Amino acid sequence: MKLDKLSIDGKKDIIEVLDKIFAAKINNQLVSNVIYKTNANYKGRKAKTKQKNEIKGSTSKIYSQKGTGNARHASRKAPIFVGGGVAHGPKGETKYKVRKLNKTEKKLCIASIITEKNIMKNLLIFNDFEKKILKTKEMNQILKKFEAVNSLIIADKKSKENIYKSGKNIPNVKITDINHFSAFDLVKYKKVIFTETSIKELEKKYLNE
Repeated sequence: MKLDKLSIDGKKDIIEVLDKIFAAKINNQLVSNVIYKTNANYKGRKAKTKQKNEIKGSTSKIYSQKGTGNARHASRKAPIFVGGGVAHGPKGETKYKVRKLNKTEKKLCIASIITEKNIMKNLLIFNDFEKKILKTKEMNQILKKFEAVNSLIIADKKSKENIYKSGKNIPNVKITDINHFSAFDLVKYKKVIFTETSIKELEKKYLNE
C-alpha cells in the first residue's frame, strides 16, 4: 500500500509500505495479552522476606510440649515470634513466573497497533532528518505543526542522532529506534512517527524474524 511521506516543511510525497504491517488484521485481544505479559515481565520483583526455613538458629523446642501450661510451640523460627519467619510474604523475583512471548505474537501485535494508528490518522512518516536540530524549541514547533505533541518517534540511527538532544526533554515525546520500542510504547503515545529509513528497517526486521 502507499502512504504519505512528509518533509518538515510540509511537502508531501508517496512511500510504498508493507501491507502485512500497515494494513494488517486488528486483534485487540492479542494486543491486550501482549501488553499484559510485557508489563508483568518488566515489573521489579525485588521484595523478599525470609521464610521460616531461611531463619538461622536452633530448631529445638523452646520448652517442653506438656507441663508448662503454655501453648505448644516448636522453635522460635515460627512466624508468631519476633525474629521468626514471615508467613506468606513476598518471595523475590525468582519465584515469579516469566510470561513467555513468542516472535509471532509480538509481530502480529505490533502490526495490529500500527494498522490501527494508520486508520485513526495517528501515523506519520517523515523524510530522514538529515540535518541536526539543536534547539528544543525548534523541535517542539515541528511537532506542534503536525499535531504530534504526544508522540513516539521511531527513527533510523542517523535521524535519531540528529534530533535526540533537541527532543529528549519534551514532555510526552519519546525518541527511539527499531530495536528499542514495545507494543506498550505504541499504545501509550497518541501519534507514532517513523522516518523513511526506519520504515525499511522495520519491514526488513519483520520479514527476517
